[in-house]
Amino acid sequence: MTNLFTVLLAAALSTNPPAAVSNLVRQAAGAEAAAADPADPVEAGYRRLLAADDAAAAEVDGWIREAAGAAAPDAGLQEKIRARLYEVEAAYRSFLRAHPEHVPARIALGSHLNDQGREEEAAEAWEAALKHETNSPALYNNLAAIYSHRGPIEKAFDFLERALELNPREPVYYHNYANLVFLFRRDAMKRWDFTEQQVFDKALDLFERALRLDPESFLLAADIAQTHYGVRPFRPAAALAAWERALALADDDLERQGVLLHLARVHMMAHRPDEAAAALAQVNHPVHDTMKQRLERRLQRLREAGKDPGKDA
Repeated sequence: MTNLFTVLLAAALSTNPPAAVSNLVRQAAGAEAAAADPADPVEAGYRRLLAADDAAAAEVDGWIREAAGAAAPDAGLQEKIRARLYEVEAAYRSFLRAHPEHVPARIALGSHLNDQGREEEAAEAWEAALKHETNSPALYNNLAAIYSHRGPIEKAFDFLERALELNPREPVYYHNYANLVFLFRRDAMKRWDFTEQQVFDKALDLFERALRLDPESFLLAADIAQTHYGVRPFRPAAALAAWERALALADDDLERQGVLLHLARVHMMAHRPDEAAAALAQVNHPVHDTMKQRLERRLQRLREAGKDPGKDA
């Protein structure tokens, strides 16, 4: 399932907005595609499971989008979605009862459950797979995501390190590890006997490794740039460079203008009002009006009083 579908599904199955959807592990790598005999009836059954999962995801995605555009909410949508997804889950569990050592099916079941926010059950499926396959970087990555939410956090560090040992060319793992180090700074400081500045440096280095492996990723570049807001003391030159790089990778004008707002904010934080004004002057998309006006007011106060615009600029 796609990340977008996962977010939409979380919203549809929750009675509250999906504010708790973590951005710590933005992409969960799936099961490695093992070479298998297409004529093998077990593998053919597994492929049918995956196709059924994809078909259910597409169907549910259509329901969610249709409901989003409807004039009135669909009171039965949650139950309808749960029933449809349970059909897929039941098929996975039936397959695994017959083939308990089929690791790709256990990984896929865990992903199916995790997409629904059923983390504990997803972890059970992935831990069961790990008993049969100890060299799957995707398994370690996915379990690290669970442990980063539920603890113990030490296992999240251990598992992402193991994923990188097994596949040091996967940018997702570096990205996830960078986020883990940055967000759990105190644990990282204790783990390596680092100062906070050393932890910031390690996290930023991991982000850069991810980007070197995926140099065209706007989302990754923007995530790195966002991280600079949390670095203390603030490093304006590094933050500006990061946002300039994201600007160069933006895919469309809406993304570019969003980055320009960030550049304006960072210029103000660096006490560069003229550069901030120049960035804001290039923003004209209506979706950005509210933030642009807020930053313009902040810029005006900065110019009038010569005050530090503060971290909330």
